[in-house]
Amino acid sequence: MKKVSFAVALLLLAGCSVTREATVSSMDAPGGIVRLEAGQAMLQDTRYDEYVTHGTATRACQSMGYSTAASYGEPVTTCTLFSGSLCMNEKITLQYKCSWSVAPASTPAAY
Repeated sequence: MKKVSFAVALLLLAGCSVTREATVSSMDAPGGIVRLEAGQAMLQDTRYDEYVTHGTATRACQSMGYSTAASYGEPVTTCTLFSGSLCMNEKITLQYKCSWSVAPASTPAAY
């Protein structure tokens, strides 16, 4: 019985990995900043697909008149729900900087 209890406790402490889709939480057109958020419950290890989040940020940048987005900084984790001194739910914020991509100059055709 002790072995079963220990195994269950170990599984609870290990948590589980969950893939989340980050959604746009804020856009700053003058500064060219897009922030994406994903939630994370206690004992979860939230992961996100960088290709998908980059696409989401690029579409947000394009809606503000920019052409592309580049990730910058580290993800910021903020506790959104406390129970006593435990954090029960966290918010992960990813930041992207919007920019214009410059098209290569076309060279005139030689005749």
